[in-house]
Amino acid sequence: MAPQPVELNLTIRPQRRFAVIDISELIRQQVGDELRPFRKAAYCSLHTTAGYIEQGTSRRLGHSRKQIDPFIRAIQKIFPYNAGYFHDRMQLRDELSESEKEREPVNADSHLTFIAAGLKNCVTYIHRPEEPVYFIELDGIYKHYVRSRHTAVMAYNRAEIVHRGRVEIPVDGSHAIDAFNLKDPRYGLFATLAERLRQSGIDKGCIDIRLAPEEKHVGMTVNEYETLLMRNDLPQALSDPLRYVLQRGKRLLRHPASIPGKMHAYAAYDSLRFYNELLDQVPVGRSVIDRIVSVLSTPAQRILRL
Repeated sequence: MAPQPVELNLTIRPQRRFAVIDISELIRQQVGDELRPFRKAAYCSLHTTAGYIEQGTSRRLGHSRKQIDPFIRAIQKIFPYNAGYFHDRMQLRDELSESEKEREPVNADSHLTFIAAGLKNCVTYIHRPEEPVYFIELDGIYKHYVRSRHTAVMAYNRAEIVHRGRVEIPVDGSHAIDAFNLKDPRYGLFATLAERLRQSGIDKGCIDIRLAPEEKHVGMTVNEYETLLMRNDLPQALSDPLRYVLQRGKRLLRHPASIPGKMHAYAAYDSLRFYNELLDQVPVGRSVIDRIVSVLSTPAQRILRL
């Protein structure tokens, strides 16, 4: 008889704001080799500033923390910490109480890094127990508050597709670049999914939402739909990413007191230095680096289909 899927729930207390954490090591510490018989494993982060890289990306980076770390740091340089993002202007965050504003982290950079680095809330790996699976923490500590992070792991051997379909999402075309929340009840998407789940009687499973192959000039991410972040910061970054990088760096340099410690070096780079650092630190070859820089220097329609 085939083994039943095994589900684990892990709690992580990060030691620093940015960390690359091997989840497979935590699993071995908790349950030993209990997951070894399974062919696949799904990893799900319950957060929007901490997640996973896909298995193919991890493989290209050698499944190595020494290579993944500089890759993420290179993306972080596009979005410096506390660089005047709308999302971080607490006086504009009317949905928060004064006490919530005190604890709300200044973390627009983490949200934007999550999106730009292609991090995922949920990934499925072919289960190879000897290979690490990295949980990327982008916002683990703020002031004296340490986050408690939660991630679920589901190990299994086979999955059956019970429904496949298409849903049209009407969008307002009044802006060249905009963001839309698929959980908006007006679209009816999640109500439809809930009904499908009820009808199928699924106990353990996943919902895979992806763009139709013919869709162009559009991207999709799972992240916090905070109005200032999604309707101001993200469109500004996508409209001309390289210009956005340089503007943010200059803004920090005009206010050096706002740059904590080593962040001076992060703000004081130009596009050539950024290119050279990518070549030195991210072992994916010059052609791939050229493609990344090309995307960063062109409008949103290209970055959305990187």
